[in-house]
Amino acid sequence: MSGDAAGTLDPELPNLDPAVVDGYRNAPEAVVAEIIDGQLSLMPRPHRQHVRVAGELHGELRGPFDRGRDGPGGWVLMAEPELRLGPRPDVVVPDVAGWRRERLPAGFLAREAPAFIDLAPDWVCEVLSPSTEQVDRGRKLDLYRREGVGHVWLVSPVLRTVEVFRRHDLGWLLTATFAGDVAVRAEPFDAVELDLAVVWAP
Repeated sequence: MSGDAAGTLDPELPNLDPAVVDGYRNAPEAVVAEIIDGQLSLMPRPHRQHVRVAGELHGELRGPFDRGRDGPGGWVLMAEPELRLGPRPDVVVPDVAGWRRERLPAGFLAREAPAFIDLAPDWVCEVLSPSTEQVDRGRKLDLYRREGVGHVWLVSPVLRTVEVFRRHDLGWLLTATFAGDVAVRAEPFDAVELDLAVVWAP
């Protein structure tokens, strides 16, 4: 690589094409920018229904599993964290993600920690929309499996369904699909009943 080309590399993301990194860093606020398999992905910001469902789901899980209120605790849950996973890395922004506290290094939540997170979550939730579903079910599921994420939920606000996947040596195992206004116990949060009617409520 020439000296001029090397000088254009981003010091935080030196293994990625500088043009891809530039597109990521300078993406308009109206889109969600990700880098998957070395390629820039620009998706429209989610619709308000998408945002609402993600927020309600995060809220319902946060009390018992993050704060330990009427539940076992033991988790750190975050909405739309920037994840940098793998050696290149892939840069993705799931709707909600969770880490078991026992896995977290010292200083994980410190103010001085970088904005991005390079520790793979134990659980990821992607809320599906027409513009993101193909990527969520394809390349993102592949990279979550590669990085050892234990569970993924795919949530459809339109169909009002929650698909629960558990990581398996041979791929993803669909352990359950829940639909409509039902109360469910869904791994890895099956210690507490989750009322999906609250998640879908307008």
